[in-house]
Amino acid sequence: MEKKNTSTKRGFFNRMLDMVEKVGNKLPHPVTLFVLFSLIVIVVSAIAEAANLSVVYDKFVDGELVPVTVEAVSLLNADGLRMILTNAVSNFTSFAPLGTVLVAMLGVGVAEGTGLIQAALRKLVLSTPKKLITAVVVFAGVMSNIASDAGYVVLVPLGAMIFYSFGRHPIAGLAAAFAGVSGGFSANLMVGPTDALLSGISEPAARMMDATYSVPATSNFYFLFVSTILITILGTFVTEKIVEPRLGEYKGKADTKLDEMTKEENRGLIYAGLSLLVYVIIILLLTIPSNGILRNQETFSLLDKSPFINGIVPLIALLFLIPGIAYGIASKSVRSDKDLVNAASNAMSSMGSYLVLAFVAAQFVTFFTWTNLGTILAVKGAEVLEAAGMTGVPLILGFILVTAFINLFIGSASAKWAIMAPIFIPMLMQIGYTPEFTQVAYRIGDSSTNIISPLMSYFAIVIAFANKYDKDVGIGTLVSTMLPFSITFLIGWSILLIIWMILGLPIGPGAFINLPM
Repeated sequence: MEKKNTSTKRGFFNRMLDMVEKVGNKLPHPVTLFVLFSLIVIVVSAIAEAANLSVVYDKFVDGELVPVTVEAVSLLNADGLRMILTNAVSNFTSFAPLGTVLVAMLGVGVAEGTGLIQAALRKLVLSTPKKLITAVVVFAGVMSNIASDAGYVVLVPLGAMIFYSFGRHPIAGLAAAFAGVSGGFSANLMVGPTDALLSGISEPAARMMDATYSVPATSNFYFLFVSTILITILGTFVTEKIVEPRLGEYKGKADTKLDEMTKEENRGLIYAGLSLLVYVIIILLLTIPSNGILRNQETFSLLDKSPFINGIVPLIALLFLIPGIAYGIASKSVRSDKDLVNAASNAMSSMGSYLVLAFVAAQFVTFFTWTNLGTILAVKGAEVLEAAGMTGVPLILGFILVTAFINLFIGSASAKWAIMAPIFIPMLMQIGYTPEFTQVAYRIGDSSTNIISPLMSYFAIVIAFANKYDKDVGIGTLVSTMLPFSITFLIGWSILLIIWMILGLPIGPGAFINLPM
């Protein structure tokens, strides 16, 4: 682990981050840590079941709201042991990030192996003003959520590579990209799959109070459009003023001397660009027409359960694979099909440590789900906030904080909202707030703490990407690096929402803060 910059006296906040890192990194290796977490969950589940810990909440079943009782389930018994043993393989193979990472890396691996990524980054470094790079990385991370989870496996390592190419600390680049991808997950300049997913949960919750209420996917668009700009500014500030100075100078093998582009490389980039243009045109032809092949063939929606959204990972892989092949042929870095196979194989061989980590992380996340401890925490947290009797800004801030806390334990935005929406949407409608406003407040809390939760599905792979530049990076390093982003996003985003409330601005087309009197 490289030593942090100690040339100046360190303030309280930096000392606190150092302590978080020190304590976190004194923990065992992340693989061992996830094994220990799994054992702790097993023991706690037994205690919770013995104490008859349970909650009751309302849930939508076949379009109707029914009370559901959720009890703690012990894994420390014969049934639990059988579940653990018989599902170990399926837990691993169904682990959400696993297929996403491996499939995407096939395309990225070819692009890297042929030299396309390196050449493109050098071109970027030589042609882009240095002062704009951080903002570009954060902004690209925020925008990547339109492609669901692809940003984690493409932009996070790319952020590190871009900073590395500029002679800056690659972990700072990784952090900037991770902050945009995950910390700013709800923000975007376009309506995406998450908007449709959450509004689909909000609408039936709203109909508990108003049987005709509709929550469209565009209901948070105005606020999230502005949020994209805010997150980009805040992410850039935290990267350059807090994270990068704290990391200090990178002592790895980064070569900051950049040679001019060769004739072959420039030709390769031209061919790669042309192939990319053709690919994008083909995708547009398959998606833009109202009856496009990649649209949902029943509803003709581009976002709701469409082949385009469900197939976004292989489409992203092809986005790198096709230009990678074109670059390799034009620059003569690829002589035969064997070179392409070797490039893809090398990319897969570098994922060995991640596969080990993914196996144990998958068991832990699944165990936590089986025990119902996350659901119980979510419902109990909602009950505490409801019982507090707050109103106005304090109520909304309390709701955001409760959401941010629950997000540390339940990473899925839709799973949390399915539990919380039937509680909070009717509650806040009764005091005059629209479901759209409650939903946007939820999204602030849901996004801000993604980047500091080891339970977040992609947390393990981010550590693996960081280990490429510093093998000593552990959970403590990543949490302490991302904590300034998390705190800043949570505060800055909440302030924006308060300003929105004071000004009474619409949060989306036809969507307002307060219900009509």
